[in-house]
Amino acid sequence: LKEKAGVDEIIIYCVNDGAVMKAWAEDQMIDPDGMIQFMGDPEGALTRTLDMELRHPGPHSVGIIGRCKRFAVYAVNGEVKYVAVSEREDDPAGDDYPEDTLAEALLDAILKHKNDEL
Repeated sequence: LKEKAGVDEIIIYCVNDGAVMKAWAEDQMIDPDGMIQFMGDPEGALTRTLDMELRHPGPHSVGIIGRCKRFAVYAVNGEVKYVAVSEREDDPAGDDYPEDTLAEALLDAILKHKNDEL
């Protein structure tokens, strides 16, 4: 990934605390010294700043309140180059149709962006 797309770091975060994120990373067998980092946004501050707070009215029973939309960002030196959000009328959280935000789609977008720069 680093050689093909020039990606130095992958950050996966969600509205959760650091302990949960650490456990999730361990469950996924992520090398803590590798390029993939799991980070928590326990109060949702980053989520609100990015305007990615899920504001759909329900159902509350599945923990919609305070959640983050499913999204992916490609940034270079702090400048956002590409954003994808997996949000549909019938799937506000993007759980059923995450394709636009999965690694393959993001890699395609990164490579397209790099080709467009040439």
